[in-house]
Amino acid sequence: MKKSRYSIHCRNIFLLRIQVPHSLSIYSIGILFLWLASCKQAVKSGNHVTAEKPVAAKTKLLYSKGFTIQYFQNYKLVKIVNRFSDKSDTLQYVLVNRGTPAPANYPGAQVIQIPVQKMVVTSSMHIAMADFAGAVDAITGLAEAQYVTSPEVRKNLATGKVKEVGNGSAMNYEQIVAMKPDLVMTMGSPVAPFSRYQPLTGAGIPVIMNAEWLETTPLGRAEWVKLMAALLNKEEVVNAKFSAMEQEYNRIKDLAAKTTTKPEVVIGMPFKGTWYVPDGDSYLTQFLRDAGAKYHWSDVISTGSLALDFETVAPIALKADVWLNMGNAQSKAEIAATDQRYTHFNAYQKGALYNSNKRINDIGANDYWESGSVNPHLVLADLIKIFHPELLPDHQLVYYKQLQ
Repeated sequence: MKKSRYSIHCRNIFLLRIQVPHSLSIYSIGILFLWLASCKQAVKSGNHVTAEKPVAAKTKLLYSKGFTIQYFQNYKLVKIVNRFSDKSDTLQYVLVNRGTPAPANYPGAQVIQIPVQKMVVTSSMHIAMADFAGAVDAITGLAEAQYVTSPEVRKNLATGKVKEVGNGSAMNYEQIVAMKPDLVMTMGSPVAPFSRYQPLTGAGIPVIMNAEWLETTPLGRAEWVKLMAALLNKEEVVNAKFSAMEQEYNRIKDLAAKTTTKPEVVIGMPFKGTWYVPDGDSYLTQFLRDAGAKYHWSDVISTGSLALDFETVAPIALKADVWLNMGNAQSKAEIAATDQRYTHFNAYQKGALYNSNKRINDIGANDYWESGSVNPHLVLADLIKIFHPELLPDHQLVYYKQLQ
């Protein structure tokens, strides 16, 4: 298993929750004056700008701890908790309906014109959020196309409607500025402090930080779709879909809660000699709780994942009933070839090995990290089917597969 929990593809996003200080970038004063001047010029020349009507639907956050949304007459105020500095602070974004003035009482906030019509995204999770809202066509640029599973986005890439703008560590800022997107959505992480996006914010392009991977529950993580809804004025659609998903999640969670037996689970495989397992505050650990499983480190709260050696995990793995999430492994033989000691694990001998790589497409992109992030009810159903198959007899695994 890879160490980085904050990679651009969310590949092992449950692995790391640490804090590193960084400075916060805002719009430059010069860009603000240029923007104001252009607005005045449009009025002088007689150009008519039709104001967007305020959206009647509002959204309410029930699970997420990482952001808030407030609604006002012609704008929305989004606050995102920035947990990558030496102290928690808040990034503010004013979402202004097109054709209406921005409020003057948020001097440190970035201003975003809504509904967003062109956006650059840097994570497959962002694609899933836009797809959930029925607005993937708003994506005009993305980082690292090789990790995309959305057929529509891949089609738009092939036709040139979507441009690849580099990767998370080396984005092509000049290209992005030339594209003139309404915003760039990025992932907050210790190795990508907000200050690195100054070339974009300095050019008047808002950069909004998505930190869904820091949530401690699956529903809290998925609820970041409501941020996308606010940006797109899609609250009504997203509220209805999220509510249906939430109800199904809680319905099957209640089924698992009634079980008296809880199979023990071991997670992952060593990476460069270290076995990284989720701590008790990880959303993956919450998945295991909700699915009615026993997890040895469920009560261990850390500042990040637990970095353990083989000898520490082995006693648990030797007796565990189920083994989950073995990196990119496709078969039992592949696991045995990595280390023969794995063949002594109880789950290996019973054939209870399940990996979350069932939905890998022709370019090697794994949909578990894309659509799975906004469909936690399907991930939970998979886990319940694995741990307690009698509870969901008709369910067919969606994201997980049993290794043979």
